[in-house]
Amino acid sequence: MKKVISTEKIPIKPWLEDIEEKALQQAKNLANLPFAFKHIVILPDCHQGYGMPIGAVLAAKNTVVPNCVGVDIGCGVCAVQTNLKSIETETLKQILGQIRKAIPLGFKHHKIKQEWRGFDRAPNLPIIQQELNSARYQLGSLGGGNHFIEIQKGSDGFIWIMLHSGSRNLGFKIAQEYHRQALNYCQQYNLNLPDKELACLPMNNPQAQEYLAAMNFALDFAKANRALMLEKIKQIIQKIIPQTTFGQTIDIHHNYAAEEVHFGKKVMVHRKGATSAKKGQLGIIPGSQGSKSYIVKGKGKPDSFLSCSHGAGRKMGRKQAIRELNLKKEIKRLEDQSIIHTLRHQSDLEEAVSAYKDISKVMEDQKDLVEIITELSPLAVIKG
Repeated sequence: MKKVISTEKIPIKPWLEDIEEKALQQAKNLANLPFAFKHIVILPDCHQGYGMPIGAVLAAKNTVVPNCVGVDIGCGVCAVQTNLKSIETETLKQILGQIRKAIPLGFKHHKIKQEWRGFDRAPNLPIIQQELNSARYQLGSLGGGNHFIEIQKGSDGFIWIMLHSGSRNLGFKIAQEYHRQALNYCQQYNLNLPDKELACLPMNNPQAQEYLAAMNFALDFAKANRALMLEKIKQIIQKIIPQTTFGQTIDIHHNYAAEEVHFGKKVMVHRKGATSAKKGQLGIIPGSQGSKSYIVKGKGKPDSFLSCSHGAGRKMGRKQAIRELNLKKEIKRLEDQSIIHTLRHQSDLEEAVSAYKDISKVMEDQKDLVEIITELSPLAVIKG
């Protein structure tokens, strides 16, 4: 942890030296919420979000804030170790080609409904029932933005598969609906909040309980979404390399709220672009498509509300990256590392390596939060 910021109602505890101005103002807004508990955590991947910075943790007393979870509810990362020690470049290309045929990318969905037992347990809430049929086609699709599939080489000598995706349009619609309801509640009761994007619902309000039920369904959907894609990737690899076997899957999400006990009080912990890092808990911190990712073990640091960063974090906005970065230089950077990549057009620069923070610095800044177990270097990347 760096220097504590004590200018607001409760302290802000940052795990980085420099916070961008807009993200810092958002952190101050959080610290001045009447229901904010103990302190605000700012992790080293922090950057501006909607209402709350991405890469932050808010513990709230008897309150839930939909925008402090975000629009991609349950977005997370899964990773699995294979028994392979290497894969030839041509084999990698063959695997990527088959993955693109099997898994819809970007805004694309499956053309037939996908099977998942969780659909039968969907909460009987209007927004869920409205989106349920579409969700059956979205399950097992990657999405766009910073979502990715990577094949990596681990410092343990083995090939790994890593996948980053969330709850697709289902989570977005849930977030949108309950932020609207939270806005209406705050207006109705004249709640004076530092930013309307932080509209909230008290836990004794039925709408808050509805949101949590919908959010938890989206968490389950997001995990099932990753699991279905990972299973298809495994099948593709085993078909091409029949001797392949797989270890236990690690799966962790980074956009959610959960009731937990911290400093002797039961609070609603909102992790937005942050993951749980309980003592001994395995986690994943991905870099960008041209930098390392990490399998980590949590150290259970109380001051971080048992949390760590969810990745490297952006240092440039998407439009800024497209406008300012050099396509040829970014492609050369990947090719110099012999990474099979999908950087083709100027618009792809929003996900270029230079748009992200230095993951090694991010890991150094949170060495008191996690222990690095395995370093993973990208060999081949598919971006949503």
